[in-house]
This record gives sequence, structure tokens and C-alpha cells, in this order.
Amino acid sequence: MNNAIEVKDVVKKFKRGKRLRKREIFAVDKASFDIREGELFGLLGPNGAGKTTLVRCIATLLIPNDGSIKILGKDIFEHSLYCRKQIGLLTSGERTLYWKLSARENLKFFAALYGLDNKERDKRIDYLIELLDLKDVQNERVEKYSSGMKQKISLARALMHDPKVLLLDEPTLGLDPQFSRFLRDFIKNTLNRKQKKTILLTTHYMDEADELCQRIAFINRGKIVDCKTPYEYKRDLPHSEVLDLRCTGIQNSDALLKRLKSINTVETVTLNTTDGITNVKMILPRAEPMLSDLIELIRQTGKILAIDVKQPTLEDVFIYVTGTRLTENTAEFTPQGEQN
Repeated sequence: MNNAIEVKDVVKKFKRGKRLRKREIFAVDKASFDIREGELFGLLGPNGAGKTTLVRCIATLLIPNDGSIKILGKDIFEHSLYCRKQIGLLTSGERTLYWKLSARENLKFFAALYGLDNKERDKRIDYLIELLDLKDVQNERVEKYSSGMKQKISLARALMHDPKVLLLDEPTLGLDPQFSRFLRDFIKNTLNRKQKKTILLTTHYMDEADELCQRIAFINRGKIVDCKTPYEYKRDLPHSEVLDLRCTGIQNSDALLKRLKSINTVETVTLNTTDGITNVKMILPRAEPMLSDLIELIRQTGKILAIDVKQPTLEDVFIYVTGTRLTENTAEFTPQGEQN
């Protein structure tokens, strides 16, 4: 099977700071991966990991400082016009449309940019409006739409020229659960399975990546950490259980973290405190033999509200591989020998 996207040692740097003290920030640091034709591929990482920057490089919106990118075997710089015709880009921002225009007017405008003639344009717009259930609102101004409806129009815009490759950057970010379910189903069953489009999906939602993607690359601090199927990630995790504790009244989370990470059989511990509630997550071989000691330890500093023992998820794998969570404001502990 041929590769639809080839990313090789891509580097993208930005300069930050005052004029005389600028320093280079590596948003993407020698990232490499391949996506096969017809594959639904995930790029999973926390906010600020470099996902959007990398997608913009692939979409030719940013020029990398180093490395190469190919779309369907063509270098994006040597054959930029060809590559852009093969790519449809969907971002999570709402300001990708003209709010004073209707949905149909927006699509007509972008169809002209893609070079579609009037007959082909109208046929394509009718098809997309019907496909995305926009017929009743197609002539209303976009400014009156909900976030979900705006995302539908943005997706129709990305599909206007019937691209072979779709770049979907956090497509469900900020959407309500019901519409997020619709969009995930549309991406997986309509765009990927029925229309056979190659899709690169970026997300920091672990369940979304697990549900949709055939393979997933973990990205952290601009680096591609690993690339496997969801099954392979969870199979290769050397621990069988995850212990989640929901606590309140924890006075010193740093001290508790230090005590928990000193336990030999616990490889990974993370603490995350929000609005006085501390969530403790531990990956370990078996939770049951340790429960009484852990409960007693935490009761010395606070109160336990809930205990849950689960099988590992993709987020647990990500924590184990990188030492960081997919959410922010988290203290973390990286096991010996696993620092990347």
C-alpha cells in the first residue's frame, strides 16, 4: 500500500522573547511518520505539543526549518499546487468562515478559490449540504449558527474540491457531546470507510483517538514519541491495572506525590487538583494488594471520595511513555528509564 503522507525529520522553530534576548522554541522537533492511503491516522498529544504546527506544515501554511513532507509521493514545496489540490483542511477555530455570508454563499466563494466551474460548484454544494443536513439553514447567515453548525460548514468547505487527503485539527474541540458523536461517526464511517479518504486527525481526547484511529502517533514537546495501533499500545504496557482515587482536603500534593512515587511497585503516579478535588492516578501490576496501605496513606492528609480500578487506556499509555498527562496543570512522575 502506498503512503498518502510522508513526514521526515520535520523541524519548525519560532523565536520568542524580547528583541535582544530572543530564544528559539522547537514547536516541532525532527518529527517523522508515514500515513498509508485510506488510513485514519491519529496524532495524539496535550495542548501545546506541536500538533497544530505540524498540521500547518503539512498543509503548506507554514514552512518548516528542516525536513521534508510528501503528499501522495510529491514533495509539498516542489509540487505545492498539486499537493494543495489533494488536501482538505479543517481546524477547530470558528473564524474560518465569513459570518456575514450564508452557508451557501461561503461555499460558493471557496469553490471559486478551488477553481470549480459553476456547474461543478453547484452540484458539489448541493451534495455537501444534503450530506451534512444543512438544507434548511443554507441561506441563513453563518453568524446565526451554533458552534456545531459552523463546524459543519467548515467541514463542507474542506470537502468542496473532493480532496483525497483530509487534515482534521481538533475537529470536536468545544463542541457539545451530541454533535461530537455525530462528527466522529461521520469521519469514521462516511469519510474514511465509504469515501476511502486518507485522514490525519489531531486530538488530545484519548477516547476519540481510541475510537477512530487505526494507528496513533504520540507527540510530546514537538517530538514523535511512538507510533502504533491502539491495541499494540495497550498490549505492550507492562502493567495490568490503573487505580484512580478522587480525594479532597489534600493539603500538600507535592509531599503526597513524593510518598506515592517512593512505593516500589508503582511505576507511574500523577496528581491533578482542580477546585479542591485531587485526582490521583497510578499504574501498577495489581491494585487490590495495595489498596489498604494506599487508603491509609491518603487518609493521613485528606479524605477519599471515590476509588476506581480500571484497565489501561491510551492516556495511561501516554503517561507511562512520556511522563505527562494529556491535560494541563498536572504534577507528574516519570519512572526510571522511561524519560524521553
